[in-house]
Amino acid sequence: MNYLAHSFLSFTDQQIVGQFLEDFIRNKDRYSFPKDIQDGITLHRAIDTFTDSHPAIHEAKKAFSPLVRLYAGAFVDVSMDYFLANDLTKHSLQGWKEHSSKVYRVLNENQKWLPENFKRMLVKMEADDWLYNYREDQNIKFSIQNVLNKAKYLDKDIPVFKAFLENKEVLQECYDHFFPDLLNHTKGINSLLQLEN
Repeated sequence: MNYLAHSFLSFTDQQIVGQFLEDFIRNKDRYSFPKDIQDGITLHRAIDTFTDSHPAIHEAKKAFSPLVRLYAGAFVDVSMDYFLANDLTKHSLQGWKEHSSKVYRVLNENQKWLPENFKRMLVKMEADDWLYNYREDQNIKFSIQNVLNKAKYLDKDIPVFKAFLENKEVLQECYDHFFPDLLNHTKGINSLLQLEN
C-alpha cells in the first residue's frame, strides 16, 4: 500500500482511518465501522481501481515488470509515494512533516478501530516517520525490500531498487501525468460520498 498517497487523498480524519484500514480488514467487516470511516475505505478502493487503469501507471510498470512480472504494480505504488513526498507543489517540506504528524495523531486517536497487526506496524511507522521519509532514496529502498520480503513468489535479492534508480526519470514523468488525474478523480468520489451523508 502506498501509505502517503492514501493519507494525502483523504478529506477528513475518519477517512484517513478508513484508508489505512482497507488493507487490513475483510470486506464483510467494512460495515461495522462508522460511515466516515467507511467512506475512507470506499476512497481507498476507488483510488486503487483508478490507479490500476491509468495509462501512466501501465507505463511505469514497465520499469519493474521484467524483474517481478505481476508484482510490478506494488513497486509502482511505492515509487509514487517517493515522488509525492518530493512534490513541493502539494506541500512544503514543513507541510509534509505536519501532514505526517497529523496522520500518526489521527491513527493513534482511533486505535479502537485498528486491528492488532496494524497497531504494531503503526508503532514502527511513527518511530521511523515513514510518511515523511518516503522522500529519501534509502527509505524507498527499505519499502521496496519490504514488498519483496512479503511477496510469496519472488526472490528476496531481485534488484528492484536498482531498477527504480535507473528508471527514476521515467517514473517521475509517469507520476507527473498520473497524480493530477488521480487527485481530481478522488475529489469527485469524495463529493459523491458527501451527498450520501
